[in-house]
Amino acid sequence: LGISAGSFADMLLHLVLPTMMLSLLSLAGWSRFMRSSMLEVLRQDYVRTARAKGLRERSVIMKHAARNALIPLITIVVFEIPGIFGGAIITETIFNYPGMGRLFIQALSSDDWPIVMAYLFISAILVVIATLVGDILYTIVDPRIRFA
Repeated sequence: LGISAGSFADMLLHLVLPTMMLSLLSLAGWSRFMRSSMLEVLRQDYVRTARAKGLRERSVIMKHAARNALIPLITIVVFEIPGIFGGAIITETIFNYPGMGRLFIQALSSDDWPIVMAYLFISAILVVIATLVGDILYTIVDPRIRFA
């Protein structure tokens, strides 16, 4: 391929498998959950009413069904975002990739408690930020929800 070792292109090439490992596991569950949520929403009365009014099928699905099906999915995705960073611990260990997860494991094994506490603090901040993003997404998806 003409890529020299240590170059930016080489680093991107070596990120393919870890990225796929972290994303595909969550993506499969999210897509199954979205499908079941969408099938449940499509049976609701307001979707039938929108179809009876003569709206196009695309409009019914995108404006009425998908917005309501996204609400439970947002909840799941928001609370799995910090879990993805926790999964990075395993991924970085398997692929021998230097990152925060591997630093955390090394700090645990060498009793380096300030690094462990810093990692847990960053994880707690991620949970708070993910929850805030989830609340903002709720107001975008569902117009009935307002900020107080």
